[in-house]
Amino acid sequence: MEKFFKLKEHGTTVSTEILAGFTTFFAMAYIIFVNPSILSLSGMPTQAVFLATIISAAISTLVMGLFANVPYALAPGMGLNAFFTYTVVFALGFTWQEALAMVFLCGIVNVLITVTRVRKMIIKSIPESLQHAISAGIGVFISYIGLKNAGWLEFTSEANSIVSINSSPYNANLTTYDGGIGAVVTNGGIVPGLVNFTQPAALLALFGVVLTIILMVKNVRGAIMIGIIATTLLGIPMGIVTITSDVLAANSLGSAINELGITFGAAFGSEGLISLFSDTSRFPLVLMTIFAFSLSDTFDTIGTFIGTGRRSGIFSAEDEKALEEGSGFSSKMDKALFADSIGTIFGSIFGTSNTTTFVESAAGIGAGGRTGLTAVVVAGLFILSAFFAPLIGVVPPAATAPSLIIVGILMMSSFKDINWYDFEEAIPAFFASIFMGLTYNISTGIAAGFIFYVLVKTVVGKSKEIHPILWGSAALFLINYVIMAFL
Repeated sequence: MEKFFKLKEHGTTVSTEILAGFTTFFAMAYIIFVNPSILSLSGMPTQAVFLATIISAAISTLVMGLFANVPYALAPGMGLNAFFTYTVVFALGFTWQEALAMVFLCGIVNVLITVTRVRKMIIKSIPESLQHAISAGIGVFISYIGLKNAGWLEFTSEANSIVSINSSPYNANLTTYDGGIGAVVTNGGIVPGLVNFTQPAALLALFGVVLTIILMVKNVRGAIMIGIIATTLLGIPMGIVTITSDVLAANSLGSAINELGITFGAAFGSEGLISLFSDTSRFPLVLMTIFAFSLSDTFDTIGTFIGTGRRSGIFSAEDEKALEEGSGFSSKMDKALFADSIGTIFGSIFGTSNTTTFVESAAGIGAGGRTGLTAVVVAGLFILSAFFAPLIGVVPPAATAPSLIIVGILMMSSFKDINWYDFEEAIPAFFASIFMGLTYNISTGIAAGFIFYVLVKTVVGKSKEIHPILWGSAALFLINYVIMAFL
């Protein structure tokens, strides 16, 4: 073990690495509950997503530890799972099988850009301000979802603001609808407001947020996970959570394995890849969606590596230089990015959204983790967590909503790296971040950020600063919107 992980060389011991593994796991274990709650909204079976989350996290983290020998853990990423459900499935109209197919293709793309010089081109093409804005914007998006899932927001719309009901133009003379009202689309006249907190679920979520914040500011390890468990337990006497033998039996490990048969390989079936490319009119939209998946995943991961690895010495300046200038696996960071991409591929096969490196790995690094042994310990703990399958079905949205809000806040720290006093930088950063959250769409934020960056630089006579990849991306996004306008 000493020889394989080079423990002495990295100034660590087996006991320290094990402790760091436990620390990282409990800091990120909330994803076991949150990921199924988000992806199941798209129509995916909850228990299958639960097991797919564990499998993809275990495999990718194990590869990270054994191949790259760095103390980072991976799992389906926050923000990317929301993009999967709320943007790709809800807003763009793809099925969850087609969305999984795009996640698989994204993994393949990420592997290719990792082992070739394309990676260098992409990294250098996107200005740092936009990279930070995209990360922070995903934080705004996630926290907004958390506020909605907590039941704290209500929306008021006047009759003249209603555009359609059940995908049909609104008719004020209709008083009944066959099958009831399924979906209502309104224009900008809809106004959000705060609920009066008389609803039990909203109160339960409020308790969860307050408790999690207290634990976070007190630097309690596993604060988010503790918050989810405590909030769920409080939901029992409040009548929000019901635990019966029937509920536990329906959410057993056996039932999760059975449900996994529904999602396993669904990305490659007639409703997945085949359906995805059966309609040529959707090709531009498919390409833009895969691009948005890949871009968000790539910069989220690189940001985590550089942000935590530079301070701890896990990644040296030479590693960062090799990342930008080399190809293949010339550095630890190259190997770590490869492990991240492999995780996404395996995740899509089993049935979950993009797997990415968790910033919560910083907790384990802070506890002394310096090698891949930390990651191996985390992988083992993920495998053991499969036996908690009976609990996944009883965790209410009010218990997971606080975690979305808190994680969103943490991701917004990237705002500090944007020079808001420079209007040239602030305009595209705003559209890539705040606009992303308000439009409830990550790809829309990325597109708007790119387009306005090109516009601003062109107007001020700095078009030479625009990388060709950014020119091409902005053009493709514009073409996509024009095509969508006429479909």
